[in-house]
Amino acid sequence: MIIAAALALTLQATTPSGAVIPGSAEHQAVLAPVNAVFDALAARNAAGLDAHFDPDARLTVVHEQAGSESRVTHITLQQFAGGLEPGPEALEEVMPNPTVAIDGDVAMVWGQYVFRIDGRLSHCGVDHFNLVRQGGVWKITSLTWNQRTTGCEALDAATRAR
Repeated sequence: MIIAAALALTLQATTPSGAVIPGSAEHQAVLAPVNAVFDALAARNAAGLDAHFDPDARLTVVHEQAGSESRVTHITLQQFAGGLEPGPEALEEVMPNPTVAIDGDVAMVWGQYVFRIDGRLSHCGVDHFNLVRQGGVWKITSLTWNQRTTGCEALDAATRAR
């Protein structure tokens, strides 16, 4: 009994408040706009982003360079979408094991990702999406990610093995 109580307290301390069961309907509903963003990237479809972001969404990228200080850049959704011009390269972003937490009409998706161009590893990092439910639909209100080119190989290999 004491061991079970201690285990329950340990699990509670390590699980984010509001975490939902992977694969549940709630989990899938929150991930839907996130996955749609990844699909829009792959299709290079800037217009495909609009339906999933709040019009006032904030986007922040932290560029991490080995041996130098990180550079933080804030961009608008329009600037982000502008980077999806048609091109010959195939783009792919994979977030293999996202954590989803929900409290009422507020949700968060957090997870490591890898980004590939033409199937080759380009960079990796962590994505952090904040979402709110508006009129029954989850919208991304902010997206923050870091981007690095070192230490990505193991995560890339793990995502390919799935």
